Amino acid sequence: MSGDSDCTRTSPSAGSPSDNELLPDQPKYVCTLSPDLVTKAREELQEKPEWRLRDVQALRDMVCKDYPSLGTCLDDAFLLRFLRARKFDYDRALQLLVNYHTCRRTWPEVFTNLKPSAIKPVLESGFVTVLPHRDPQGRHVVCIRPDRWTPSNYPITENIRAIYLTLEKLIQSEETQVNGIVILADYKGVSLSKASHFGPFVAKKVIGILQDGFPIRIKAVNIINEPRIFKGIFAIIKPFLKEKIANRFFLHGCDLNSLHQNIPPVILPEEYGGTAGKLDISAWNELLLASEEDFLHDFSELVLQCDSSPHDLLVSGDADEKQCDDSLRGMKPQLYYCY
Repeated sequence: MSGDSDCTRTSPSAGSPSDNELLPDQPKYVCTLSPDLVTKAREELQEKPEWRLRDVQALRDMVCKDYPSLGTCLDDAFLLRFLRARKFDYDRALQLLVNYHTCRRTWPEVFTNLKPSAIKPVLESGFVTVLPHRDPQGRHVVCIRPDRWTPSNYPITENIRAIYLTLEKLIQSEETQVNGIVILADYKGVSLSKASHFGPFVAKKVIGILQDGFPIRIKAVNIINEPRIFKGIFAIIKPFLKEKIANRFFLHGCDLNSLHQNIPPVILPEEYGGTAGKLDISAWNELLLASEEDFLHDFSELVLQCDSSPHDLLVSGDADEKQCDDSLRGMKPQLYYCY
């Protein structure tokens, strides 16, 4: 991202320049999509190349008119992420953009000092990585392994920070914006004590980000080696899932053949019955850590303006936290039962 994040405002008097005339020049957008992906974007996302920049400008105008103090990047490439994630529906793209910033501003434990070097221990643990090869639909596979986390080393929010930065890096690619991603979560060895850290409040926050606060298309969530305790975990998660997303969860247990029906063995590591060699986390870690300066630049623009507060953008109050706390008390017996 680059460019000034403020929308300079003028009074609507005759002869006043428009908002966009007062905005600094934005970097010129250059499409990197292949012809096949241009076609796919047209068919699945309602993206018309001949109208693309007009659509971006329309979203930019809406931001400047309705949320002049949002403090967002207004580059073509950045705004396109939100249009693509909402199939070029202006209103829904705008709401996603507002939610994106609101999520960041209402969860400081996750979003303060958010940069790759700050989550290096999580990356080195192998908790989250990205497989080196895309699937046949051109989607990256994000591999999450909760058993690699030792709660005494750092809180669960560090894992969430690592996942968020991974998604931020992936979504820089226009190919990923169009194709989406697939998640592979290996719950082998997840105990009751570890699962208890993922209560309803954390679940609601994370799912809120993934469903309504981040411009990425999650096309499938494959769960493997899930223990009985996962029934309790999923019971916590499911009430917050939209039906479309809930239907994209696939529980494979220990059945690798079932997993291979969704993710072909040719791109999977040996640990999951694949033929792509041992799971190597070093390549993704190096790539993400090498992006440190990019993230410092990107996130430096997402600063809340002094005349705004997070609650001006999207209300999320103490009532939600209390509701989640009440839910947690109700869910704990279920976790113990499943275990």
